[in-house]
Amino acid sequence: MSNPYAKLPAWAEYILIPLLNLVVAFLVAGLVVLLVGENPLDAAYYMITGAFGRGEYIGFTLYYATTFIFTGLSVAVAFHAGLFNIGSEGQAYIGGIGVALACLWLDKTMPWFVVFPLAIIGSAAFGALWAFLPGWLQAKRGSHVVITTIMFNFIASSLMVYLLTKVLKPLGQMAPQTRTFEAGGQLPKLDWLMSIFGLNLGNSPFNVSFLLALLAAFGVWVLIWRTKLGYEMRTMGHSPSAARYAGIGEARIIIIVMMISGGLAGMMALNPIMGEQYRMQLDFVQGAGFVGIAVALMGRSHPAGIIPAAILFGMLYQGGAEIAFEMPSISRDMIVIIQGLVILFAGALENMFRPAIGRAFASIGRRSVAAAQTRGA
Repeated sequence: MSNPYAKLPAWAEYILIPLLNLVVAFLVAGLVVLLVGENPLDAAYYMITGAFGRGEYIGFTLYYATTFIFTGLSVAVAFHAGLFNIGSEGQAYIGGIGVALACLWLDKTMPWFVVFPLAIIGSAAFGALWAFLPGWLQAKRGSHVVITTIMFNFIASSLMVYLLTKVLKPLGQMAPQTRTFEAGGQLPKLDWLMSIFGLNLGNSPFNVSFLLALLAAFGVWVLIWRTKLGYEMRTMGHSPSAARYAGIGEARIIIIVMMISGGLAGMMALNPIMGEQYRMQLDFVQGAGFVGIAVALMGRSHPAGIIPAAILFGMLYQGGAEIAFEMPSISRDMIVIIQGLVILFAGALENMFRPAIGRAFASIGRRSVAAAQTRGA
């Protein structure tokens, strides 16, 4: 996407600004903790140890991070083409249908490594189809993708309620969910990976979908920076008029990008459905589509930045649960406030420090030029 601010060095763009935003977010969160009469340093300690203090805690952190990698990549792909996909939440919901159908069909007769590829295809296809409609509406009818994707989130939620109460729920069951999958619909945990580092995974649901998330991140990097389609996407994101002048089909790019974005969001459903719950139930997305926006912004829409940003938000989710347990005066709602502050500063206020940093770099540059001219004279 085009940037109205002065160009900064890569280390300032991708490290300094996100780090400043994060520090300010935690400082403000510390003030919130002080207001309820608790020590912010104790809260920080519990958050870090709760996220990384044991192998089981690390497993939970990486489990949440897996989800956020998929949704962060989904938002980032759209960003590069100048599109703001707010619909990852709904696309992940619909992607879950593709996962559930594959598992319900084959879990009793096939092993997981046969069901898993089909579930990947199903989740990506359903998510892509759900994103195709807002993409087509913008490309062909001029309907803004932000508005349509927001509305499609509500439609997806309502559709899921209908399916889980009227179609996919087993007879005689009260809960709005599918039946529990057999072994073929359950992804194995990554015990072997954790054991390499001498860690015990415990009861955490850290599973092989994490490896798929890493492959997806690599695939997005190849797509954006090593393919013709990626070049066309970035060109349109920087200047739609230049893209049209170069003969790049704007409507085609919008539709393709939205489908790729929706497919990535749909694949997020693999992690909770096959990796933890072993069934599809209401609200399995749990806001991950919206967290993906902050992850993409903090990671500067680059896979190398999205992965650590996703781990950070995984830490907030897992460490936040530990804070709520160890410090009862800090309720779960307070943890949501802390998470919201990080999203606020990483997302809505991501450019808060950029003008000042730009001026500082410009001032340093002018002084360097003046010093060089003085030495030359």
